[in-house]
Amino acid sequence: MNNKLETISNLFDGKEIRSIWDSEKEEYYFSVIDVINALTDSSDTRKYWSVLKLRLKKEGSELTTFCSQLKLKAKDGKFYNTDVLDTKGILRLIESVPSNKAEPFKLWLANLGSERIDEVFDPEIAVNRAVEYYRKKGYNDEWIKARLNGIVDRFKLTDV
Repeated sequence: MNNKLETISNLFDGKEIRSIWDSEKEEYYFSVIDVINALTDSSDTRKYWSVLKLRLKKEGSELTTFCSQLKLKAKDGKFYNTDVLDTKGILRLIESVPSNKAEPFKLWLANLGSERIDEVFDPEIAVNRAVEYYRKKGYNDEWIKARLNGIVDRFKLTDV
C-alpha cells in the first residue's frame, strides 16, 4: 500500500483532522479521534469513542466494522496505529455524534441527499449541476460542451 500522508487543517473551527491517502484503494482515511475531538467538548476523546462504539454496536450500526487502524503521525512526531474511517464512514460517524457542532454537517448531508433524490426524478438537474461546477472552475461553455460530448462518446464506445 503506497500511502501519502495528508493533513486537513481548519476544517472544524481550526481543529486539525489527520488523514492519509491510500493510493491502491484511491480513498482518504480520516482519524476518528480527531473528528470526535473537533465535534465534542469531551476531555477524553478516546473514552468517548470507546463508549460510542459500544452504543453503535447495540443500535446495529456496522460503522465500527469498517473502522481500521493505520499509522498516523502524532504530536510527538512518532507514528501510531490510529482508528480511521474512509470518507463515507466519517460522514456516518458525524451523523452519529450528538453535538451542536455536528449540526451544520448533518444539515449539509440532508440537503445533499435531497438534491440527489431530486436528480433521480429529473436527471437534467444533475447535468445542470455539472455544468455549474465546470463554470465555477473557470471553464467556458465551449469547453464544457466538448467535455459533455466526450463523456457521451465514451459511453457509446464502451457500450459497443
